[in-house]
Amino acid sequence: MEKPQNRVFSGVQPTGNLHLGNYLGAIRNFVGLQQTHECIYCVVDMHAITVWQDPKELAANTREVAAAYIAAGIDPSTNIIFNQSKVAAHAELAWILNCVARIGWLNRMTQFKDKAGKDREKASVGLYAYPILMAADILVYRATHVPVGDDQKQHLELARDTAQKFNNDFGAQDFFPLPEPLIMGPATRVMSLRDGTKKMSKSDPSDLSRITMRDSADDIAKKIRKAQTDPDPLPETVEGLQGRPGAENLVGIYAALAGMTKAEVLAQYGGQQFSAFKPALADLAVEKLSPITDEMARLMADPAYIDGILSKGADRARAIADPVVARVKEIVGFI
Repeated sequence: MEKPQNRVFSGVQPTGNLHLGNYLGAIRNFVGLQQTHECIYCVVDMHAITVWQDPKELAANTREVAAAYIAAGIDPSTNIIFNQSKVAAHAELAWILNCVARIGWLNRMTQFKDKAGKDREKASVGLYAYPILMAADILVYRATHVPVGDDQKQHLELARDTAQKFNNDFGAQDFFPLPEPLIMGPATRVMSLRDGTKKMSKSDPSDLSRITMRDSADDIAKKIRKAQTDPDPLPETVEGLQGRPGAENLVGIYAALAGMTKAEVLAQYGGQQFSAFKPALADLAVEKLSPITDEMARLMADPAYIDGILSKGADRARAIADPVVARVKEIVGFI
């Protein structure tokens, strides 16, 4: 089976309230990669149901992520955009890889501990095992590169370990490539606007903690105006941001939106008060996000169009994934 060259796979969960962290940490990076890689972008609805989802909301949220991909600039004619549950190969390969990966590996996954909380006995088996499904998502396309945030690096390591063990266990040499991480940009980790020590999250009870991809210009300006900072002016060096999480977060967001480094932002705004910096950040955020928000709304008004994109993308995804699973079954000894 021919090895792919520079094939990217990544996905976003359709759990509602897409926010600035999803855009800067993932979706915007996907757009640039389509110039240099063969790209497969998934709406990972099977991952979403590791915690309970309202079925109607799940369907709407799946379309929202697809709309965000397209509105941000991902071309569905040259890249594959689809939702995970349409391609059965993901689940088939995940089961086989469940029998390759080791329980000890999963026990070391810190995200399960974070997401399950104190009452782990009530967490779903899917939430515990979902790093194996993530490995299957990547390996079923024999992807060579995966854009990931810092919080997903551990899961990508597990995917690499699982691929290596499969290759070794079955004498399959390098059947599965060992996917490499792509960590990009100055703001791969966007923090809460209300607490700069916590990641921006759709589950935070405060709507002021995040800028969503549906926010109006007024909403964006209000949230940035109310963002947590401190009474001191902006420092003139990046080192001066240490111990100032709110300031560091806003400078990082500005840098990412403007395509600048934090040092370049501080060269422009260092020594100024937040009363001057926040309006500039709000104007920049509105300039960059409003066109995407408007296009998302237009696309969401035509769900049949989005469903057509997802269906065509799934056909193209199956054309890659199904032969891989068929070969895996042969390697394993299924007849």
